[in-house]
Amino acid sequence: MIICTRQTHWRGESGVRGDDRQQSKMFSYISAEGRVPMNHPLRPIRSMVDTALEQLSPGFEALYSRRGRPSIAPEKLLRALLLQVLYTVRSERMLMEQLEYNLLFRWFVGLNMDDAVWDVTVFTKNRDRLLAGDIAQEFFSAVVSQARAERLMSDEHFTVDGTLIEAWAGQKSFKEKGKKPPQGGGRNPSVDFHGEKRINDTHESTTDPESRMYKKAPGEKARLSYLGHALMENRNGLVVNTQVTQANGTAERDAALIMCDSIPGKHRITLGADKAYDTKQFVELLRGEQVTPHVAQKKVASAIDGRTTCHAGYATSLKVRKRVEEIFGWMKTVGLMRKTRHRGVARVGWMFTFTAAVYNLVRMRNILQTA
Repeated sequence: MIICTRQTHWRGESGVRGDDRQQSKMFSYISAEGRVPMNHPLRPIRSMVDTALEQLSPGFEALYSRRGRPSIAPEKLLRALLLQVLYTVRSERMLMEQLEYNLLFRWFVGLNMDDAVWDVTVFTKNRDRLLAGDIAQEFFSAVVSQARAERLMSDEHFTVDGTLIEAWAGQKSFKEKGKKPPQGGGRNPSVDFHGEKRINDTHESTTDPESRMYKKAPGEKARLSYLGHALMENRNGLVVNTQVTQANGTAERDAALIMCDSIPGKHRITLGADKAYDTKQFVELLRGEQVTPHVAQKKVASAIDGRTTCHAGYATSLKVRKRVEEIFGWMKTVGLMRKTRHRGVARVGWMFTFTAAVYNLVRMRNILQTA
């Protein structure tokens, strides 16, 4: 007897309808480590972060008391802050929510499946302890050391630039110094400051007194801001130094001189920069420090002459220097540095430096994977 099995085969190829019963299992035998693929992009970053945190362990000991209840491990805290930058998580409350159910986040931070997530206020207080220390700079230096060990950095050619960081303060908070606030009006009273001359010499923000009203170019709207500065090496576009200052007309050039002094070695280097750095005093100071100024020329009264522009390296520096805008673009869009969530030069600088370290980690991972 011949039996036709076409219909059976057809049903088997299309698949039997799956079962939608949802019953929670009490136990799971797969860890968070096992859930993360071996080729996941966070794995090489986690390895570099762990190496940097090992160097910071002695510094952590100095921040914590030897008596009392154990607090959040600083290594876990920094990994969580790093995730906040990488995944553009806007608040600690949202970060704690992600850590509650996101297995990838739990694995990266170092939390076991059954570990309780910290209360957001506890997390914030422990974060403030790190902000009070110089941990961000030490972490940044540890990351830069790894890049130098991998020979990813140039020690001769650099670029400097600055960018505006909008302060965590509203325009209405910019008031005359010593003047009493108006009575009534609630938390957001109507204030008419049109026609009033408001300058940093006579006014300051009551919300963030260290911020300054500033604009980088004519025609732009002045905002309460800080200036973030970055020194980039030209080989792979990695950040080698950072600073945050109050916003004023000379801050970019002043910060550039300070960051140039921190470059190791006494050999001659080149420094690329845009037209805002093309001043006679700045160029002369660079030359006195054995720094060749590869600064873009102004159309009128440029301090850069033929002894610099005649070299082929000058044109190369002007081309490569634009890469620094990629750093600022990443830090502002992904790293949440377009408008800071902290107040004061010290705290804004802490986050700016930490965000630059995270950028370096991402950049180093990409470079090493394609090498």
